[in-house]
Amino acid sequence: MTTTAEKLAELRAKLEIANEPAGEAAIAKRAQKGIPSARERIDMLLDKGTFVEIGALMKTPGNPNAFYGDAVVVGHGLVDGRPVAVFSHDQTVLGGSVGEMFGRKVSAVLEHALKIGCPVVGINDSGGARVQDAVTSLAWYGEIGKRTEPLSGLVPQISVIVGKCAGGAVYAPINTDVVVATEEAYMFVTGPDVIKAVTGEDVSLEELGSARKQAEYGNVHHVAPDEKAAFDWVRQYLSYMPSNAQEKPPVINPGLEPEITPDDIELDSFMPDADNSGYDMHDVLLKIFDDGDFFEVRSQTAPNIITGYSRVDGRPVGVVANQPLYLSGALDAAAADKAAHFVRVCDAFDIPLVFVVDTPGFLPGVEQEKIGVIKRGGRFLFSYVEASVPKVTVVVRKSYGGGYAVMGSKQLGADMNFAWPTARIAVMGAESAVAVIGRKQIAEAGDNAPVVRQQLINFYNEHVATPYIAAERGYIDAVIEPKTTRLEIRKALTLLRDKKVFKNPRKHHLLPL
Repeated sequence: MTTTAEKLAELRAKLEIANEPAGEAAIAKRAQKGIPSARERIDMLLDKGTFVEIGALMKTPGNPNAFYGDAVVVGHGLVDGRPVAVFSHDQTVLGGSVGEMFGRKVSAVLEHALKIGCPVVGINDSGGARVQDAVTSLAWYGEIGKRTEPLSGLVPQISVIVGKCAGGAVYAPINTDVVVATEEAYMFVTGPDVIKAVTGEDVSLEELGSARKQAEYGNVHHVAPDEKAAFDWVRQYLSYMPSNAQEKPPVINPGLEPEITPDDIELDSFMPDADNSGYDMHDVLLKIFDDGDFFEVRSQTAPNIITGYSRVDGRPVGVVANQPLYLSGALDAAAADKAAHFVRVCDAFDIPLVFVVDTPGFLPGVEQEKIGVIKRGGRFLFSYVEASVPKVTVVVRKSYGGGYAVMGSKQLGADMNFAWPTARIAVMGAESAVAVIGRKQIAEAGDNAPVVRQQLINFYNEHVATPYIAAERGYIDAVIEPKTTRLEIRKALTLLRDKKVFKNPRKHHLLPL
């Protein structure tokens, strides 16, 4: 008969083994690679000392060589004092691959998140399915996927890619709200060796699935220089999010700067007089929200459109803005995908939307048609119409054609629309318009054609492409002085705080996919 002291000693011995299942070899392997352990990664994410582990002593039954934990660490803790569920792959145990106990543990923590309504952060460093477990591994990937869907749009789901992730280890993350990767991370469905064996194609690891390339492909929302920066980014992202769709996000420092400030006044002289002059839209965004605060999401994809979070009177807002420094702020297929996804995340978590507009419209071209700009632009439009959160639009310069429509027009459901006096709202820009409607006059002018063309352009800009025609028709609620923008957005969102939209009784809409 064993004593209580012996039983405690046995427990401590088992927990010590479970803390480092692969033993000294694992420690040496991580030291060689210069990477943290699965638990150290969790500690970087969570508030200090708050992690509570679940299933540390789980392992495959009937296998005397089975590892405790089965290649994943799961549990819950706090981020800025709010509950978060977390799992972290242990790459030193069977390559972080999925086995039955692994699947049971991750499924359990997802069910925990569903019960209490808290965000889920997955830290991914896995080779994918466990080959030696055959179909059992695939079955548990399915079980994990089945438990991810009810959480989608109910609680924030974030994936952090910190190693070489393949197969199911990328299909699961891509179905979460945001994917964050470190510079050294890779993600792909099948690796270069398999591709070479199956298709004969030679491709480098870098070209196939590096974090930067996957950001270009639209699969990664943020690339961080290292793991610490990645987890800091996740913590900041969560600060703008509610714990779940039934709650409100944190309110931080409301009531600051209730009057016009020197920063506001600078906006009155900000916009260049020449229509084709570029400027950085970030310089506008930093002045029209709280504390000069702007947290960008997906900056490495489609830089012609900016998406990110800021605060208005202490409350989070989602911001979509055109970037004149890239493609003159024109919309294209990639920008439409980026904006559509962002709008849907904001709408799911009841975060108001502010659109800041300076776009000549959709980018023309054969390549854009080939890659489906019609369908992908349609998804952006559909997502905006569907969003029932408060929606405010500020047109600061160009708002032409399809860009006018999809960038928060009154006709697609914006609640409040403002324009600066520098706004140009029309079907197209002056040069293009004159080429269409002034063709005959220019042709008849002979040698005087350049002068007549310029006169027509000047007339169009002075009398057609202005904010006042739209204001006269009620498509713009107010033409405002730029310096009042921050306070006008604040007043509008205060007015719209209790907005309610009643949905029709269908099962779901049919987004153009």
